[in-house]
Amino acid sequence: MDIIISGANGRMGRMLAEAVKAAQVNGNSYHVAARVDISLETDPAAGTYAALESFTGHADVVIDFSHHTAAKGLTEYCLARSLPVVVATTGQTEDEMNLIHTASTKIPVFLSANMSLGVALLADLVKKAISVLPDAEVEILEHHHDQKLDVPSGTALLLAKRIVEARPDSQIVVGRHQNGKRSPREIGIHSLRYGNEVGTHEVILSMGNETLTLKHKAEDRSLFARGALAAASFLIGKMPGLYDMRDIVM
Repeated sequence: MDIIISGANGRMGRMLAEAVKAAQVNGNSYHVAARVDISLETDPAAGTYAALESFTGHADVVIDFSHHTAAKGLTEYCLARSLPVVVATTGQTEDEMNLIHTASTKIPVFLSANMSLGVALLADLVKKAISVLPDAEVEILEHHHDQKLDVPSGTALLLAKRIVEARPDSQIVVGRHQNGKRSPREIGIHSLRYGNEVGTHEVILSMGNETLTLKHKAEDRSLFARGALAAASFLIGKMPGLYDMRDIVM
């Protein structure tokens, strides 16, 4: 499988390139067809390009670890070449999300706030838990490194949305900045930023006389690269549509 890595010079892009070298997923071998990043010089001999449109060679899929603001150029490029795309960025605006959804009507698009299979399982467990404990008070804690830009994390929002699916009258509250009691259906999200923390997400469900805690801790960022490769492998041969980690796990 020939892969275009968008955002190739970022931390995850470089990690993905390393993961591709030795990867074998479901019997598939992988090759980096092009490394694309605005910080790179276009040098076909080296396989590097400053922009997606500069690469016209063969590819089977694009994996994007760049930035959510690249949504327009990314979707236009993939639509023009009928290429499946794995969108591994977070923080999309409503307009950017609309571009991604529109593209998915014509090409396969894999969109996930977190490329971890463990987080996908956690999200399903959280949804199941709230369906069994509909009156639980819910708090979500997310920990990340001190350079992370988006608050709250896309994964925390993913977990909150799974709860809303099971309890539609829930209210997502990001942070708690004023005095006052919490509402019964509040989903509180709290963001911590420090050091080199890879990513920890904890969902606390309190029933008053007992508390259930569900937690996922990422020990190494390489797991996100492996997850992105699994997503890319999943997309090959798929019909146009919007896919996520649930399609792999379930």
